[in-house]
Amino acid sequence: MKDFKKEISKIIAKNVKISEDELYQFIEIPKDTTMGDYAFPCFKLAKQMHKAPQIIATELKEKLDLDDSDIIEKIEVAGGYLNFYLNKDSIVKEVIEEFSKKGDKFGSSKIGDNKKVVIDYSSPNIAKPFHIGHLRSTVIGASLYKIYEFLGYKCIGVNHLGDWGTQFGKLIEGYKRWGDEYDIDSNPIEELTKIYIRITNACKEDESILEDCRNNFKKLEDGDSYCKNLWEKFRAVSLKEFNRIYDLLGVKFDSFNGEAFYTDKMSEVIEMLDKSGKLVESQGAKIIDLEDKGMAPCMIVKSNGSTTYDTRDLAAILYRARTYDYDKILYVVAYEQNLHFKQIFEVAQLLDMDDKYKKNLEHVPFGMVRLKTGKMSTREGNVVKLEEILNESIARAKSIIEEKNPNLENKDDVAKKVGLGAVIFNDLSNGRIKDEIFDWDIMLNFNGETGPYVQYVCVRANSVLEKAGYIPEVQNINTDKLDDEDSYDIITTLGNFAETLENVTKKEEPSILARYLITLAKQFSSFYNNNHIICEDKETQDARLYLTYMVKTIIEKGLNLLGIQVPEKM
Repeated sequence: MKDFKKEISKIIAKNVKISEDELYQFIEIPKDTTMGDYAFPCFKLAKQMHKAPQIIATELKEKLDLDDSDIIEKIEVAGGYLNFYLNKDSIVKEVIEEFSKKGDKFGSSKIGDNKKVVIDYSSPNIAKPFHIGHLRSTVIGASLYKIYEFLGYKCIGVNHLGDWGTQFGKLIEGYKRWGDEYDIDSNPIEELTKIYIRITNACKEDESILEDCRNNFKKLEDGDSYCKNLWEKFRAVSLKEFNRIYDLLGVKFDSFNGEAFYTDKMSEVIEMLDKSGKLVESQGAKIIDLEDKGMAPCMIVKSNGSTTYDTRDLAAILYRARTYDYDKILYVVAYEQNLHFKQIFEVAQLLDMDDKYKKNLEHVPFGMVRLKTGKMSTREGNVVKLEEILNESIARAKSIIEEKNPNLENKDDVAKKVGLGAVIFNDLSNGRIKDEIFDWDIMLNFNGETGPYVQYVCVRANSVLEKAGYIPEVQNINTDKLDDEDSYDIITTLGNFAETLENVTKKEEPSILARYLITLAKQFSSFYNNNHIICEDKETQDARLYLTYMVKTIIEKGLNLLGIQVPEKM
């Protein structure tokens, strides 16, 4: 399919001293379709041409030669914008032809060229509840993985488990003191959480207990058999619980190498940093001073000789460079860790490895999920468990199905897909950097711009195809029958699917795809309400059925890329 933005940038480039590639980046898709199919903001040329954007737009319009393109129908000036209106018939034919070639691969590309992207996501802490706050990293990371692969990248999904650190010193100490009082085997996470809360409170009251906890972690790092056996037990029971939730969400990983995996790989990092001359002692600890970068120091070794979270992250970078030969690492971690990653990425410049690995480290921050009463905390015991939310959402979806369509087959399967879809879509349709207030009414609203609404539109499109009993052959489609506004809106939106996915990866922002699907679903609803798809005129019916088939295919593919399944009926 022709790249319409490229065609427009070629025409503009003949009349300005800016490259086609640069112009390409400036061209936009107007939110209001009455303002054209594409728009070029002449503000971008104001500094170079020393003129007001509106004057530049007016002068450019006069210079641009429409004979250079068979796809541009007209150009109009609106303020400082040049608005381009494409030839509708050409666009409809282009999009349908491309879809007929690719089917459910429509929108995919080889832009990734098999470049390797490591995506570090989910990463819950062992022996702590998998709560609603972990949902964001899990579903954002999983959707980025799918979208990158759809665009031709090779992805490696890593669940960097929080399975090392001083919290295990606390758990070990709590277990030593009160382990017999808790049934770890029957309800591991809940019982371990109770121990963790209890020992944390004890540490607040008695500094000597906190020191015992720190010593436990040092023993664990030194290979003490008692501490190591307990840690292995805590990790095993936790992973069993986590995997049940991952299975429910349909999320998979290529590696579960967590912090503990790097315990024998940190000495090399410390040695490299020492050779750089930047590792210095401070109050018995070893740090990298980052004052000249406007940051607090990065602690590499604590005063008691134990390592830090920072050291393990640096060891992970070195290991991933050697093992995966990555072109980029994405860390899908909450914005509360912004400083941590700035420090780590700065210190990583001192490691003995190729510059390409040092330059392509990217933190993908996201907002927190908060309760109406404030921030969640395992220490305080006020967390909302993710599994409870997912099961509740499925139960509520089934209740709605029972009420509205009691004779529906496979109700449990449909309720699962709708319930999980509601939760995932609610998370991904919001800009990732925004904080979310957890609210049942918002999370499980089955009307409006929600996952169930988009799923329902897809199911409705599928039911039309089933009623017709066939999908027309593309060579039988008369595109003149798709000259109405509703049809053209859908066609232009479908034509932007590939660019939408590329924008997701440029901004690491799955909400771009979620909002795209809402737009497409609304457009099809308008098309469905304003047109008889199955009608007396066979040519009209074939054209509208094929358009319905395209919408159904792309909505389902888009939802799948977000990690959401679509039921056959609702």
